[in-house]
Amino acid sequence: MARDELLAWIPAGDADRMLVDQLHFERLPAHIAVIMDGNGRWAAQRHLPRVEGHRAGIDAVRDTVETGARLGIDVLTLYAFSVENWKRPASEVGTLMGLLKRYLRSELNTLLANNIRFQVIGRRRSCPPTSKTSCIAPWSAPRRIPVCGSTSR
Repeated sequence: MARDELLAWIPAGDADRMLVDQLHFERLPAHIAVIMDGNGRWAAQRHLPRVEGHRAGIDAVRDTVETGARLGIDVLTLYAFSVENWKRPASEVGTLMGLLKRYLRSELNTLLANNIRFQVIGRRRSCPPTSKTSCIAPWSAPRRIPVCGSTSR
């Protein structure tokens, strides 16, 4: 994306306009990987239930995906569910999978309209069947920018 196109998204007077002026678009990487960690600590610091941290993480994911697309990043990998996550109480794992399903359902049309493809990488067999269906089925067509959610177990 060109600088002018990106600036069109940012309101006049916004501090992000100064950040855009400092970017060297030709030096941006084609692939960025992000380890998503700390949602539970974020919630604990605010005396909120852990699930509220995970819900807030959804907003961070949305912002990250949208910004990556606007910057023209070809691949964004979000390492979202590690071996350690499977050791959490079953109720929390279920909540996390439910949040993933809800996010994908609510964002599906926006992601597809913006040529963003979601691809699960890692150990898919560990995911509950309903999560597998929600995560894989709608994303069979090739798209410009894959956003990969990683699971490992």
